[in-house]
Amino acid sequence: MAEKPRRILITGGSGLLGRELIKKFNEKCWEVFGTAFKRADKYELLKVDLNDSTAVQDVIENTKPSIIIHAAAERAPDVVEKDFETAVKLNVTATKVLAKIAAKKNIPIIYISTDYVFDGTNPPYKESDQPGPTNKYGITKLEGEKVTLVASNDHIVLRIPVLYGEVEHPAESAVTCLLDSLLNGKAQKVSDYEIRWPAHTKDIAAICYHLADKKIEDPNIKGIFQWSGKEGLTKYAMIQIISEEFSLPHDHIVPDANPNLSVPRPYNCQLGTCKLEELGIGQHTSFREGIKECLKNFIKY
Repeated sequence: MAEKPRRILITGGSGLLGRELIKKFNEKCWEVFGTAFKRADKYELLKVDLNDSTAVQDVIENTKPSIIIHAAAERAPDVVEKDFETAVKLNVTATKVLAKIAAKKNIPIIYISTDYVFDGTNPPYKESDQPGPTNKYGITKLEGEKVTLVASNDHIVLRIPVLYGEVEHPAESAVTCLLDSLLNGKAQKVSDYEIRWPAHTKDIAAICYHLADKKIEDPNIKGIFQWSGKEGLTKYAMIQIISEEFSLPHDHIVPDANPNLSVPRPYNCQLGTCKLEELGIGQHTSFREGIKECLKNFIKY
């Protein structure tokens, strides 16, 4: 008898990472269930309000997943800063409910976290290093980690850096949005201070697939893991690369080594990736290659 396909439930299925996760697991012939709320109909996903515990309970009972990837979150630090209470409901409270329900049903979760749980003063960071977020977004994601791991020792936390990927429009990612600064031609300052380690969503989706696959085979895989891009770049450095790849002028953009940030950003949150690499898991797309692929459709020649 043929083995039944593995089932996965992916929250935040309409998001930048969620869409790529759904695509990856479909490619691998898993039975995939994605959830969203505001954009569920657009992407033909299950409409689930993660703040509604009954709805969460129902979707888990109805889909019976082998594993859950919890990718839904409020990820914009400026938005979290302005509406902290709403962000806590999604990033912490809803995470706690999901993690507890999953634990009762012996379903492991991979909770997607962030490099912003660290203060950026002493990179690279190991999984075991003490977190110390510098902004409210990092605080909510760290609390999300805690409630996930308290709910079950079998759950997994995966910390990742800023993402870019196949966007619907450049503003969808904190990386691809830099194209607008190049194209609008307006004189402006761009931060040349905080160092980020951008990762392509295709890489993160592949890593999540391999991690989920190995977790089902080996329940002893648990706890905190991390993945990162391999190139440390400031926003200004990213703009320079985009400019070079598309032959766009960037004379109107001035590097700002001391930016007046609306929300505190850590200087350098480079994540160590040894634990995943020890499992034979890892994938990296060079920033030049990845950003050119993501933005080519938005350039008029």
